Amino acid sequence: MKFNWGTGIVLAFIGFISFIMYFVITMSTNEKYNHDLVTEDYYKQELQLQNNIDSEQNSKKLKEDITWEKSEEGITITFPKDLNISNITGKVFLYRPSNKQFDFETPISLSNHNLLIPDNRLLDGRWNIIIDWQYNKIPYRYKKEIIY
Repeated sequence: MKFNWGTGIVLAFIGFISFIMYFVITMSTNEKYNHDLVTEDYYKQELQLQNNIDSEQNSKKLKEDITWEKSEEGITITFPKDLNISNITGKVFLYRPSNKQFDFETPISLSNHNLLIPDNRLLDGRWNIIIDWQYNKIPYRYKKEIIY
């Protein structure tokens, strides 16, 4: 068999295609390379998008918005002082972008205007905090990326 430039090009194409197919199959079948969506119920959350936008707009109309502060005990979330705490309901969702195993949700239960997320539930690094809450049946939403 004679080896010329045409044979070299064909062998180069075959080698390149084999190389690409190896990586496609490896990435598709190996559990180490996890390809999950950000959330399990992505499409359900997409349908709630306009409600979320309206809730965020309601939050901007408040005199004072929710604030948060890092403390030795954890994260202290402070609700507006001019609101009656017995009428505040909702939930706090903390989302860890690097690992969904650490995501958790906490119901809002206030004895004063502060809510404490304990330090033992939080790892150092980036968190997305989403607070969906209602006051007198009006929905509000606070969304922030924080570094703990």
